[in-house]
Amino acid sequence: MNISEVAKRARVSTATVSRTINESGAVRPETAERVWKVIRALGYHPNTNARALVSGRTNLLGLIISDITNPFFPDLVKSFEQMALKYGLDVIVGNTSYDPGRMAHCVRRMLERSVDGVAIFTSEMERGLIAQLEERRLPIVFLDTGTVRERISNIKVNYEMGIHEAIEHLFHLGHTRIGFISGPMELRSAQIRRAAFMKWLGHHGLLVNEGLIEAGNHKIDGGESAMWRLLALGNKPTAVLASNDLTAIGALRAIYSAGLRVPDDISVIGYDDIDFSLYTQPALTTVRLSRLELAEKALDALVTVLADKSKLGREFNVETHLVVRGSTGKSKE
Repeated sequence: MNISEVAKRARVSTATVSRTINESGAVRPETAERVWKVIRALGYHPNTNARALVSGRTNLLGLIISDITNPFFPDLVKSFEQMALKYGLDVIVGNTSYDPGRMAHCVRRMLERSVDGVAIFTSEMERGLIAQLEERRLPIVFLDTGTVRERISNIKVNYEMGIHEAIEHLFHLGHTRIGFISGPMELRSAQIRRAAFMKWLGHHGLLVNEGLIEAGNHKIDGGESAMWRLLALGNKPTAVLASNDLTAIGALRAIYSAGLRVPDDISVIGYDDIDFSLYTQPALTTVRLSRLELAEKALDALVTVLADKSKLGREFNVETHLVVRGSTGKSKE
């Protein structure tokens, strides 16, 4: 099936079919309706490469994420694709696994596929790779790491807000010995969350005990190992705040393996509010970071600049809030 057959059935020229498909010229509404009716009847699928040559657009966006094995990111990809579909756009996804080599490969794939814009939802990115994207004058939106300028937008997450609410919650439950399991400290988001934890402990007059702070790897095994180290302390914490939900799930595993109960012996709070947090036993109290809101703001940034490539990018703000479930309770001490 080709465009000539569509033109013949619709009794128009191939140029009219092309203009109808690409919306690149004046076509009378009744003619366009007839063309689309034939296209649907024949099951014709326009050649996307040919359309790109006519319009200068591929209708393809790039999305670069850090870790596809963390449920936070598949949920983000799903939301991003759903939002992109509303704009008639497709998405190509690149997963870096925090590996600079894979990051470079992701950028190369985006450029080879001639994407119309890129959302970069990773914690770190080399300046040289950003320059490669900027040379193509592509709209770009970053998560936390961007500087707003021409065609460049940034989504700033208020990680501290959620940490504040979590500390407030534990403080009012009577907890004064609160532990923290961070993410890898080379990640900016992990640094922000750790700093916020220390700040809000001090705000409530609680001493920051470095011995109650352990580093994890944002994965279940790292959370479990870090929690075992906290449990080995002579004066173990009565509550633990984790830098993400996978870490918190690992902490739950260690606590139960040690013969302790949540929240009777130790309260646990996660961060992100992935779907799995609803199904732990007990359900995990956590800080919600909305993937749908991130996707909505990212698409807003890219589509706005695509409509006018000279347009200055924007800064977007996303709040985080505590969701109280069953893994936190009153301190017994």
